[in-house]
Amino acid sequence: MMTIRSSFIVPTSTLGGALLLGLITLGAADRQQPPPTPQQRQEGSGIITSGSGSNPKLAVPDFIAATPDAETKAIATTIGEVLWNDLKFEREFYMIPRDTYQSIPPAPSLEAVPFDRWRELGADGVVIGTVRKNGTAVTVQVRLFNVVGHTAAFAKEYSGTAANPRLFAHTIADELHKQQRNLNGVARTKLTFSSDRDGERVKGTVYDRKIKEIYISDYDGANPRRITVNRSLNINPVWSSDGKAIAYTSYRRANFPDIFVQRIYDGTPPESPAHGTDRIHNFLPAWSPDGTRIAFMSNRDGNPEIYVMNADGSNLRRITRQPGIDATPSWSPAGNQIAFTSDRSGSPQIYTVDAEGLQQPRRITSDESWADRATWSPAPYNEIAYAGRTGPGFDIKIFNVATGTTQLLTHGEGSNESPAFSPTGRHLAFTSTRLGNQHIFIVGRDGEGLIQVTKEGNNFTPNWSR
Repeated sequence: MMTIRSSFIVPTSTLGGALLLGLITLGAADRQQPPPTPQQRQEGSGIITSGSGSNPKLAVPDFIAATPDAETKAIATTIGEVLWNDLKFEREFYMIPRDTYQSIPPAPSLEAVPFDRWRELGADGVVIGTVRKNGTAVTVQVRLFNVVGHTAAFAKEYSGTAANPRLFAHTIADELHKQQRNLNGVARTKLTFSSDRDGERVKGTVYDRKIKEIYISDYDGANPRRITVNRSLNINPVWSSDGKAIAYTSYRRANFPDIFVQRIYDGTPPESPAHGTDRIHNFLPAWSPDGTRIAFMSNRDGNPEIYVMNADGSNLRRITRQPGIDATPSWSPAGNQIAFTSDRSGSPQIYTVDAEGLQQPRRITSDESWADRATWSPAPYNEIAYAGRTGPGFDIKIFNVATGTTQLLTHGEGSNESPAFSPTGRHLAFTSTRLGNQHIFIVGRDGEGLIQVTKEGNNFTPNWSR
């Protein structure tokens, strides 16, 4: 468990549950520990501002190693680097480049910060932290100082283990964003995706090809963990709303596709609530926002259509009824509508339908030769991102449901597909071939701030935990 303390105590509260201190394998190979529920205590107050009215300028030097061993020094360096990147990611602060800090003497302690030198560099605030290790236990103290007033606007103490120093940085970043900018940061969220990075191949003559397994990682691609180990095709993973389960399509049973739900912290075997057979094929699960239902594609009545069932497989309902293929469902934030892809008008296009299937679907893409992989943004945005064909490849586009306008997010750098909104709607993850192999990238919803997330193998269909 990670606890948060300081000398000035306020009533404790629990943080979000998306923290992973360590992972072990499920079943024989992939069971994971549940995320801890840390307690929070804090001191410090005040908002760091910029005199010009622009985003405050922050500096984050390496944390101070309060114990002299090499591991503590490495942890201190990692926390400083990751925290700087986490704060830069949200673009709420102007992050002063770390290579400009060389002329400023490192602070020997939290009580001896060279404020005048940081002010000369133009910083409005500076984050100073210390790391102390005692065996496997680690204590991190951090302060966000107002450079002009020399006062602490944010002060916390964290305790945990040395197993995942990045988690300290992610936690600090999210709490700084909440306290300073009233923003729910995403530093502790996770991505899930499928990948062929291990280079294994499916056994047998007909299916002698590369496998795809399900992985999770930090939002920035660090700490990747393999979830499935069945040497089959495992694709299109999606997080449940509580971040405790992943639903995905797998060909693990006699090489026909079915939907599996893996509760990654329980160590229980995967469930198959849609009950696929060699005749009934089920694909492309999508959790409802409240986590009680799953929309998916199935051929059980002949044509591939959209269905909805309860998470345990009960109360199955058919939503679409049209010759052709209806696929890739995605729920609206309120859970009352579903966006999906259909070729009912000829080429694949994006449609929306009420979640009970009582009304006729409405087509929302009109100027696309091919549109696929709709994903609905979280509230308060009312947008649907999708991949639209633009020449030989695809680009990510965002459709505003209220205005009917469409924004182009990528601009022909390779083929860009499978968009997935962050839990705040401020960013999208997507796949792109812009560097050759299929990799996952993240970009702001304004098209700025592109970062590469994966670097090994080929990676597909990212999905962001809530």
